[in-house]
Amino acid sequence: MVPRGYLWLVRIVGLFALGALIFIVLKTEPEKDTGTKIFFYLAFFFFLGSLFNLFLLRLRRSMMRGELAGENIVLSLRQGALLALFATSLLVLQGLRMLLWWDGLLIVAGIFLVELYFLSGNDD
Repeated sequence: MVPRGYLWLVRIVGLFALGALIFIVLKTEPEKDTGTKIFFYLAFFFFLGSLFNLFLLRLRRSMMRGELAGENIVLSLRQGALLALFATSLLVLQGLRMLLWWDGLLIVAGIFLVELYFLSGNDD
């Protein structure tokens, strides 16, 4: 079983990140200031990370019938963060007008290699 405190923490982080994202888009001009762009990308990363984390936890809970879902919290957290890193990297490259299709493939390959490293169990 997934601890309720963990779920609430992820939800609260996601809501704060969504609020910050909305505030940055509506009240500032992220394209003019570098600091605002950094805050925008951080808020985007945390919002997507929490969203993907909650989605992956729910998916694992439904597939495993809740028996082993609590043991996969770290796996969902890592995969959610990697998916958020992927989306944020694509957004950063697009903001710099440097995004091409092979750059996206290289980011996917890099994230895939990181996930394979963690799944292989090499903790040294």
